[in-house]
Amino acid sequence: MVGFLVTVLFFTYCHKKEVAAPELTVTPSEITLSAEGDTADLTISANAEWSTSTSSPWLQSSKLTGTNGSTTIQLMAMANGTGAARSTVLTVSAKNGQARRVTVTQPPTIYPSYNVSPKAPDATGMGSTAVQLAAKFKLGWNIGNTMEAPNNESGWGNPAITEDYIKFVKQQGFTAIRIPCQWDWHHIDNKATARIDPNWLNRVKEVVGYCVKNDMYVLLNIHWDGGWLDGNIKKSKQDSINAKQKAYWEQIATTMRDFDEHLMLASANEPPVENAEEMAILTSYHQTFINAVRSTGGRNSYRVLVVQGPSTDIEKSENLMNTLPVDNVQGRMMVEVHYYGPSQFCLLFDGDASWGKMFYYWGAPHHSTIEPDRNATWGEEDYVNTTFAKMKKKFADKGIPVILGEYGTYRRNNNAHVPKDLTTHNNAVDYWATYITKQAIANGMKPFWWDIGGALDRQNNTVKDQRTIDAIIAGSK
Repeated sequence: MVGFLVTVLFFTYCHKKEVAAPELTVTPSEITLSAEGDTADLTISANAEWSTSTSSPWLQSSKLTGTNGSTTIQLMAMANGTGAARSTVLTVSAKNGQARRVTVTQPPTIYPSYNVSPKAPDATGMGSTAVQLAAKFKLGWNIGNTMEAPNNESGWGNPAITEDYIKFVKQQGFTAIRIPCQWDWHHIDNKATARIDPNWLNRVKEVVGYCVKNDMYVLLNIHWDGGWLDGNIKKSKQDSINAKQKAYWEQIATTMRDFDEHLMLASANEPPVENAEEMAILTSYHQTFINAVRSTGGRNSYRVLVVQGPSTDIEKSENLMNTLPVDNVQGRMMVEVHYYGPSQFCLLFDGDASWGKMFYYWGAPHHSTIEPDRNATWGEEDYVNTTFAKMKKKFADKGIPVILGEYGTYRRNNNAHVPKDLTTHNNAVDYWATYITKQAIANGMKPFWWDIGGALDRQNNTVKDQRTIDAIIAGSK
């Protein structure tokens, strides 16, 4: 009998020890608070009394101690005006001997907030999702070398944009305009505070208004802009570039807020990215863009936003763009890529390069027998079909429209390197324009032809290259 009681007591003791096993769970283990001041929830589950501690006075907690059970506390930080990112470790310790560490980081503000007049969300005129909006326009036109030019619109020789020019583009059969635009390069009136010259903001707004007034869909971006973003896709610059991205887009978005869904905003132009680490940094820049635009409210709460793939390269976008930034509005995002391929046919005009010879002739029906060494040796129809299909599978088939924000090839008849078989060359240029336009549309992409005044004369609103216009239009049918 004594032995039996001892056994019962032993198992009871063991059972009590098992029930009383120390427990402490803290989630999440990493928290990032916004630079302007922020709060975040922290959930603590324990079977004993617990307490929190940190050596950093900038981080405050809504509750410093608790008892067993599950409790959610709030961590708080004021704006980080130190000029540098800061980080601390919050330790949660329980009397059962367990302890957990939570890493809390906060980037610096660097610039003042320009979201000084946020509005309540306004869905008026903003009813289309990205897919529905993409269905409303077919062909796009770039007003290149103009609003992204140095100093002013005429910095690279083009005249200021007029409403008559927008109407003229529409008359040619285009339904959307892309406005490459610079801000930081020559239109900041206070670099210390990243304040955009309000006169320039109003001028850009005027040009956007020309488009919207004439039922043209319009894509406005921050273009190369002196390279402040493109040249700094690196960890050491991430905080400062995100701060500038936020400051600029708060100002741009606030200025453009009252336009309806005809206006789309685009985060960047051709941000150069080569690997997953750089892609993660670029995604943070896109995230800042989305957060800044949405924070201004009004119609911007529902506006379709466009983010660029790595280098706007199709193959890199397929391989590296595996995580899109988070948007609290579902179905209002597009992805942008560009296409100038093969580069020897589209971009190489000033002579052969060490990496390849100029191509004058492209496409199976348009190879030259007179000058066969200038026929394209890669990047022809099969390559286009395979490459464009990647964007369809990666994005368009998943309800994410793709903007082909730039594409184009150009005639060499006014160039130092004039093809010997000029008729075949011109036919090849036409064929490329038609083929690329058609395949882009077939694969869920919205093509925007890149023009700097070569096809449409902006001085007098006349067509300079009717063959190119006809070829693009033919591709859309």
